[in-house]
Amino acid sequence: MAPGHKPEKTGRRRISVEAQAEVERSSRTVTGVFALLILAVCVGFSLFHLYTAGFGAFVALKQRSVHLAFALVLAFLAFPFARRMRQRTIPIYDLFLALAAVASTMYIFVNYEDLMLRGGKPTTMDLVAGGVCILLVLEATRRVVGKPLVILAGLFLIYGYYGPHMPGPFAHRGADLSRIIDHLYLGTEGLFGIPLGVSATYIIIFILFGSFLQVTGAGRMFIELALGLFGWMRGGPAKAAVVASGMIGSISGSSVANAVTTGTFTIPLMKRVGFKPHVAGGVEVAASSSGQLMPPIMGAAAFIMVEYTGIPYIEIIKAAAIPCILSYCAILFMVHLEAVKNGIKGLPRNELPPVKRILLTQGHLLLPFFVLIYMLVVGFTPMKAGFYAILFTVGLALTVNLLKLGHREVRENWRRLLVPATVAALRLGVQALEIAARNCVSVALACATAGIIIGIVTLSGLGLKLSSIIVQAAGGELWLTLIFTMIGSMVLGMGLPTTGTYIILAAITAPALVHVGVPLLAAHLFVFYFGILADDTPPINLPAYATAGLAGANPVQTGITGFKYDCGALMLPFIFATNSALLLIDTDWLGVLHAIGAALLGILAMTSALQNYLLTYHRIWERVMLFAAAVVLVHVSWYTDLIGIGLILLVLVLHKLRMRKEARQVDTVPVSSAP
Repeated sequence: MAPGHKPEKTGRRRISVEAQAEVERSSRTVTGVFALLILAVCVGFSLFHLYTAGFGAFVALKQRSVHLAFALVLAFLAFPFARRMRQRTIPIYDLFLALAAVASTMYIFVNYEDLMLRGGKPTTMDLVAGGVCILLVLEATRRVVGKPLVILAGLFLIYGYYGPHMPGPFAHRGADLSRIIDHLYLGTEGLFGIPLGVSATYIIIFILFGSFLQVTGAGRMFIELALGLFGWMRGGPAKAAVVASGMIGSISGSSVANAVTTGTFTIPLMKRVGFKPHVAGGVEVAASSSGQLMPPIMGAAAFIMVEYTGIPYIEIIKAAAIPCILSYCAILFMVHLEAVKNGIKGLPRNELPPVKRILLTQGHLLLPFFVLIYMLVVGFTPMKAGFYAILFTVGLALTVNLLKLGHREVRENWRRLLVPATVAALRLGVQALEIAARNCVSVALACATAGIIIGIVTLSGLGLKLSSIIVQAAGGELWLTLIFTMIGSMVLGMGLPTTGTYIILAAITAPALVHVGVPLLAAHLFVFYFGILADDTPPINLPAYATAGLAGANPVQTGITGFKYDCGALMLPFIFATNSALLLIDTDWLGVLHAIGAALLGILAMTSALQNYLLTYHRIWERVMLFAAAVVLVHVSWYTDLIGIGLILLVLVLHKLRMRKEARQVDTVPVSSAP
């Protein structure tokens, strides 16, 4: 590294940022007893789920009620009523709300047998507890996740109550307040439905796995490895940011956490080599959001997809692998063209960490991934695989630390080393448990609130109605249905967390795609992809606010740039929705290679058109030709491929001819003689 560069401090700062990744919008910073209280709740939250992952979960309603209780308590303890409130203590009313959250959720746990015996006949106390719980979930979601999801849930509740007064095909018989509370609270079709169930089992254990990897230095290793591999290229820091965000996204599952973790280090380097502030922030936005498509965590949606589709988890992450890599290729193409047209170089090699040294000293941090994948392949459940991967990560970290001390030093001074080594290990363990709990709060609350929406959808039959409306509007045509679903997915998902977006889209828009012949897994990945893109859609673009602050740029401009960079792969979901070879479904290797080749050419055409540059700047008709090439390459047939390739080659020829003409004009300009 260059003289004066201090990665260690940056690394320590990143750990601090990671610990607050999901709570960076909270203005409550408590100390003393209240800080210890929050830490105790976080540790208890994580330890409960670590125990149930290893030794067996409770029955569904009990497991989910405890999970929601922890999430609600953390929300009221860590988040103030309004974000502008700079609080250094927890007010009495939030302590009261935390206690009410415990009472209303644990009511399910304590009275489980009685509730099952009188199913469908709730008592007044049941309804009071349910009403309180629903209101507390909405308030906690408003504080942690934001208003859009709460507003949407409120609209669905109104829709459920006033069903007979709704227009035309949206009318239904309606439900009174007691029936709504009964449906949402006292069963597994509302608050405690599939989304919260997945959060309480699979998601939390993989977030724990990611947090243990982070505190052992995996995040720092990914960033340094990406810089060592790509930092010297044209626009190298931006390419390194893209690759590092992809690797961190595989263990983070949060676009905001990913953006803050990676961007703290890479955004200043991007600005240093010549990227404009809003471009540096936008690159990080696109790369961090796409990290939610990266296996094994996939923004926590992979586990929910298992429950909605019945497809094994290993098959889902295998199918998502190629589209994820292609989406990152699109961002890399965008970065490269941005660097070339602006003459941006890379960093000097002597300022970059050597790849060989990184792999020799930190390469062991990759082993937990292989252990996890192996266990999933041989048939372990995701919970068991995550549990044993965590134990392996802890054991690996302890072993490596002992080896670094040296055998003789450990043998001769083990009594003196035992206490500080144990304290250091416990400190890192507690930090990992805290990070995991904090990162899970927003996911759990988004899943619970999305459960309210899904509960009303099932109660009213709205899902089938909307799917039929989409199909009828498209006249049963596949391409029109895909386009309408894309638009609907991006509109419904705007301002919502990706996990919540996917849950809603899986119930409302995915069935329309299945109805017109799209394979089930392709339909769910299609809406999930555009749910991720909706997370980047201005003006509600949460990752952009995080990266704009790091880059010193305008958040709206940063968000628009990030959306533009994500659109490089806009046609990719259309390819795998119409040709499942990209998802490794019912195909051979020749079909897979053909689909990958067509997708890469389509991505090249789309990114070049968006960047208005290939070998030189485009004329307007050249951009139109490239957009057309990107569209025809979606079909993945030799006939349309030849048309797309022909259009790209024609643009290349036009660029070559224009560049030669401009070079000749420069050569023939007479040089005036000096006076």
